[in-house]
Amino acid sequence: MDVLRYAAFTDDPAGGNPAGIVLDATGASAEQMLAVAAEVGYAETAFVVGRTDERHLSMRYFSPHAEVPFCGHATVATAVALATRHGDGEFTFDTPAGTIALRAAAGRASFTSVEPSVADLTGPQLDGLLDLFGLAPDDLDPRYPPRVAAAGNRHPVLVLHDADRFDGFTFDPARARRVLDDNGWPATLTVALARDTLVFEVRNVFPVGGITEDPATGSAAAGLCGYLRELGLVDPPARVTIHQGRHVGRPGLITVDVPPGGGVVVSGAAVPMPA
Repeated sequence: MDVLRYAAFTDDPAGGNPAGIVLDATGASAEQMLAVAAEVGYAETAFVVGRTDERHLSMRYFSPHAEVPFCGHATVATAVALATRHGDGEFTFDTPAGTIALRAAAGRASFTSVEPSVADLTGPQLDGLLDLFGLAPDDLDPRYPPRVAAAGNRHPVLVLHDADRFDGFTFDPARARRVLDDNGWPATLTVALARDTLVFEVRNVFPVGGITEDPATGSAAAGLCGYLRELGLVDPPARVTIHQGRHVGRPGLITVDVPPGGGVVVSGAAVPMPA
């Protein structure tokens, strides 16, 4: 399978989140796609496994560890790659998490997420996350209660109140991997800092292959903004800006438009990476 390599949520090939893209994986088995994703070594690789036409595609996503229901940065990257071949405009992706509407133009793409949902974190889950990161309950920002947010994948969300604690927390990647697997969380552990009511910086912990933190996570950004709306922490319609990747040397920028209801709209740039 031919693999394209794009950086998403950035206009700099050295920034954002690298994604593998296979534009024709028709007939490939899950084992074959997992092997390709492991060889590519990025957080996720997107596979086009079928198509109704050039603009309506069936997608699957694999990390080097397992299949994931949805991947925001690889979705944005795939839409931009398709637009270079078929022209700017609308696309539809059928994914394991649901059908996603997209628009791509001028090296940028946006997708409308599935309907976000928010669930409680159990006491043991919260205790385990705090212990993993060496944090205490009073490190949490009291305005933003811990929850599990989903808009394609389920992500636990912790929001800290102190920038030094946000920059300084560490974790054991192998232990973080066990926390993800034991709780059935397929993607990242989200730790955020509110720079403003509509501006957040985020670290998304995702130990897979040689990766420990994801540089820019579209599905987590969608989940976080669904969480903000559900808890009444933004006043829709609102535009939220999310900075991510500084801690791993690949800064990225995600924009999320939050309507009063339905899916949120996640936007960003994507560029080819050198071979």
